[in-house]
Amino acid sequence: MDLKTAASQAAPARRPAATDLLQRRPELASLFLLVAICIAVAVVNPAFLQASSLVDMGRASVVTGLFALGVFAILAAGGIDVSFTAIAALTMYSLTLMVLTVAPWMPMSLILVLSIVSGAILGAINGLLVYGLGVPSLIVTIGTQYLFRGILLAFIGTVWLMELPPQMVAFGKASLFDFETANGAIITLPVYFLVFPAAAILTWLLFQRTLMGRAIFATGGNAEVAARLGYDQRLVHVFVFAYAGALAGLAGIVHVSANRMANPFDLVGSEIPVIAAVVLGGARITGGTGSVFGTVVGVLLITVVNNVLVLVGIPSTWQRVVVGSFILLAAAFFVTRQRQFHSESIK
Repeated sequence: MDLKTAASQAAPARRPAATDLLQRRPELASLFLLVAICIAVAVVNPAFLQASSLVDMGRASVVTGLFALGVFAILAAGGIDVSFTAIAALTMYSLTLMVLTVAPWMPMSLILVLSIVSGAILGAINGLLVYGLGVPSLIVTIGTQYLFRGILLAFIGTVWLMELPPQMVAFGKASLFDFETANGAIITLPVYFLVFPAAAILTWLLFQRTLMGRAIFATGGNAEVAARLGYDQRLVHVFVFAYAGALAGLAGIVHVSANRMANPFDLVGSEIPVIAAVVLGGARITGGTGSVFGTVVGVLLITVVNNVLVLVGIPSTWQRVVVGSFILLAAAFFVTRQRQFHSESIK
């Protein structure tokens, strides 16, 4: 055996460039799947790419996207949160009721600021409990989810508010631009759509340009090592949960304004699709990984899948079955790929 043959046998097999790329950027698999679904559905039903459908999907992605960005921040730190819908419900209903009964003069800008501050306070409670009690964040947020919903239903109200303050109605109706379709229908892209990309840019800046972003990823990778490096674990936990709560409070007000009614039972059950969107975007439940771009891709993927199910006429009772099956298959794909990468790296 010559030296060249021995060296080739001793050296590990070089992985294809595409495999290496998927290892570094797992969200590209979801992006490819998103593009493939859009092309396939557009071929079968060209109405899928009409302006009305695209605008509807854009509207539908805003609240889910705000939730997902907050969940991404918590997952990156190695935690998990299932209380964000309860934070959104408590914030949106209590603020709407307060404006209706106590402060009808309040401008919409102040309502938005109060929703962010209120959500951040509720989220910070989660962070303090997670750090102070030293128990898994899933357990804490299950408890606070019931606590926040219990406060809402027991002390604030359970009646649907069908008439909103005029400033909230105006915010929900405000148009970024209008255009007329071939059949004469007017399609409106609302101003509140900008909230999602603005929050995505802010979150990207947080993780890419600040010390807190590095501290969050370090904590999610290994909390003990992060603490030895000087990162304040109490501050990191409080910050990520407060940040997620702030986005949840904002999402609640956007949801109420867009739907033009306040229902205390809204948003129940949307936790799993939101978490799934973040995981499909490449974030691991164990923490330390993920990206804002991947989170946005995951949100768009979940939104498109839901829209496609409506277009093909699948009954709403079966849509959860289809979406759940899709999530399981996608999760199995990511786990399989990670195991393959791990085994190849060992070799």
